[in-house]
Amino acid sequence: MPATTSLIPTRVNPDLEKERRAASFSVEEFQCWWHGGADKLNEKREIETYLYKDLRDGHLHDYLSHEDLYHLAVKDVTEASVKLRKLQKLRNPGGDNIWPKKLYNLPALLPAHHPFATHITMFVDVIYSQGTPEQIEKFGKPAANCNIIGTYAQTEIGHGTNVRGIETRADYDRATDEFVLHTPNLQAYKWWPGGLGHTANHAMVVAQLYIDGKHHGIQMFIVQLRDLETHMPLPGVDIGEIGKKLGMAGVNQGFLGFKRVRIPRTNMLMRNAKVLPGGKFVQSPASRLNYMTMVFTRCLIVNLSYDCLLQAATIATRYSAVRRQSPINSSDPEPQIIDHVTQQQKLFPEIANGIAYRITGQHMWELYELTLKEIANGDYTRMADMHIVACALKVLSTTDGSFGVERLRLACGGHGYLTSTNFSTLYGNVIAAYTYEGENTVLLLQIGRYLVKTWTQLTQGKKMSPLAAYLAEIYDKPEIAAWNDSRSYLVKLLQFTAANKTRLAFENLTNRVNGGQTLEEASNNTGIELTQAAELHGRQFVASAFLEQITVAKKNQRSVALNSVLENILELYLVQTVLRHMNDILRFTPISDANLRSLQNRLELSLKKLRPDAVAICDGFDYHDRVLNSTLGCYDGNVYERLFEAAKKSPLNQKPVPDSFEKYLKPFLKSNL
Repeated sequence: MPATTSLIPTRVNPDLEKERRAASFSVEEFQCWWHGGADKLNEKREIETYLYKDLRDGHLHDYLSHEDLYHLAVKDVTEASVKLRKLQKLRNPGGDNIWPKKLYNLPALLPAHHPFATHITMFVDVIYSQGTPEQIEKFGKPAANCNIIGTYAQTEIGHGTNVRGIETRADYDRATDEFVLHTPNLQAYKWWPGGLGHTANHAMVVAQLYIDGKHHGIQMFIVQLRDLETHMPLPGVDIGEIGKKLGMAGVNQGFLGFKRVRIPRTNMLMRNAKVLPGGKFVQSPASRLNYMTMVFTRCLIVNLSYDCLLQAATIATRYSAVRRQSPINSSDPEPQIIDHVTQQQKLFPEIANGIAYRITGQHMWELYELTLKEIANGDYTRMADMHIVACALKVLSTTDGSFGVERLRLACGGHGYLTSTNFSTLYGNVIAAYTYEGENTVLLLQIGRYLVKTWTQLTQGKKMSPLAAYLAEIYDKPEIAAWNDSRSYLVKLLQFTAANKTRLAFENLTNRVNGGQTLEEASNNTGIELTQAAELHGRQFVASAFLEQITVAKKNQRSVALNSVLENILELYLVQTVLRHMNDILRFTPISDANLRSLQNRLELSLKKLRPDAVAICDGFDYHDRVLNSTLGCYDGNVYERLFEAAKKSPLNQKPVPDSFEKYLKPFLKSNL
């Protein structure tokens, strides 16, 4: 078809302009705070200007076949890599802040996602964090520069979160000083690793180590999978992709099986545990040291989850400021739907959730870096707590992110169902995270067992770690103070409830054991209470960290106006979280009807206060239009024109009469049934 003039006006929608003028704070200050300062904000914008110029249509992938979409994803990621390498040399030669680090999350360049993500986030990081200097030189540096492409192969078709149950074997052969990798059955095939299908030529394979038939636990092995010239699978390697998925279409997840594949002994990661020449096994100084890899990955998942949620919130909020419908008073004109309190209740809590996970996630990264320094000095005491908190944040951020993106899609009515709005891509990304790197219920059970163990230690008079200190406070003083309206009291309510849910789980599990059940049976039968205690443990951590970071840490570095907005967001987060768990809170605390009415009033007041600032808050995240990739969420607010222009681009609209008319429909219409 001949080129047509764009339907999209050059002006900004007047309703959005009005919203931006009404903001009570400086959007630029919010953006600088959000991105870590003016320099980082400007750098981000300059990088986006460079990377996003001359981009193709961000929804081209919506109409491609499964195979063509993969080829497009490979094309996109390799072209993006070239751009990032060039930009790294221009802006910071020798650094890694642009290349390869920004390759992990570039939705504008890679709208269907890409098959290098696991390589960047796990394969490279694991080599550098758990490999020897020789392994870093041989594998890590080529991998960091994408001269080889790897993946992280842990999950099997028959085993996921239960890592101890994986069946892939690595047997040491003394005669050749090699490991023999073998997949003993179909259930032991590796399944789901990103990029494994047809992209990666190496894998970090997680397998059970055996020496002379003796088991030495889970270890990691670097295995070459494909010929570096022809890309053909190597002998004994059975490899392919697992098929089409609900989302993450370009990631190319795959399956992998081994038939007695040999690798050098030096391909086992040996910074910690070691196998010496001749087969002597040297145990890691901390048996759970590998957990730090999962902590790192789960911190990344928190980032992904809040990012998807806040992109969806930006799209839905801007659309709600433009869409007009359903007069509040029958004689009035149709209002912006964001004026309806029920619409505010759909939008604003999700903004608060996203900001809460961003703030808490940053705090988590700080704890992660501190823990790594302590481990380097031989101090492993914080590691178990880090594992538990990372599990909790992964569970909560992906759960709230999944339900939040869907709630925001629904808030956009029928238009939210179109792929051109980008909700489907955001939803596909965040719900995948709900399951990968630890299925959420399994992680909650791990947290619950940790809490019961901690409560047992409390009964024995043992000292608590900093992240469990609130349990000791409540154990020593099992009555909560009288109600007050402070935000710190709302955090105390969550902590008090979490502690008492932990106590109940401990008591019921203990009673079951005393009644003759094994500890494992009792844990299974107490599973509901364990998961409830675990969720509340996570909720109190997020609430406590959010309160601290907004009202204390660096508060004096922000203006009064910005602090006021952030405190409104904090207020909404705390009130909605307490109301969400009120059934549990009422079980342990003497809350009156007046207290409950007060919370409802605070909820409604926080929505009212956020109403004039909602669009500006979303502007504060500074999402580029190419990142949002949404007909409903663009900065200019010209949603109807963008919807119509996107519809006109459909392949079915390139001909006035589709081929199927003459072939199928016309004969049917002319037939005599």
